[in-house]
Amino acid sequence: MAVGGLLIGAAAAAMDLGPASDARPAAAAVLISAPASASASRDTDDRASRSGLREIPSASASPSAAAPASRPAAAPTTRKPTAAATQPAGTGTVTSSGTCGVSYYSDGSRTADGEAFNPNDFTAASKTLAFNTRVRVTNPANGKSVVVRINDRGPYVSGRCLDLTSAAFAAIASLSAGVLPAAKYEVLS
Repeated sequence: MAVGGLLIGAAAAAMDLGPASDARPAAAAVLISAPASASASRDTDDRASRSGLREIPSASASPSAAAPASRPAAAPTTRKPTAAATQPAGTGTVTSSGTCGVSYYSDGSRTADGEAFNPNDFTAASKTLAFNTRVRVTNPANGKSVVVRINDRGPYVSGRCLDLTSAAFAAIASLSAGVLPAAKYEVLS
């Protein structure tokens, strides 16, 4: 009497302890007994073949008689998407404005307010503005503007009032420019 079955689990739990170069896993399988009727057996076999399940030899089978269990291909790893840097809201009343030199910086570990420095954020350093103040900076040469949030202190160079992150600076000018000598700024409420 032949006993059919459906594979429900397998594990490579035992190792053949032969020579080190010949070591390979032996597969263990758990089977459920087949249904009583022949038609039910065919239904189970059809479902098993459609789902891609197959019977794996048990651990008691000779390792040389059984083909080594194939492992499924590793799924491609996907990186957790990082949040794209966004500009702070650019709406609000302009409380003060002016013109000064604006530069950028791209290195550091912590900002003056304790945040981790991220050159891809739309933030900036100011010697006088309060932390979390929003400032719109406009490049007069091309009319492009960016809104940044103050989270650091600086720049400590005469004639400059703001030091933007490299991402914020790149939004209004080429990084190769390095400094905008007369950028317009507007402090937003």
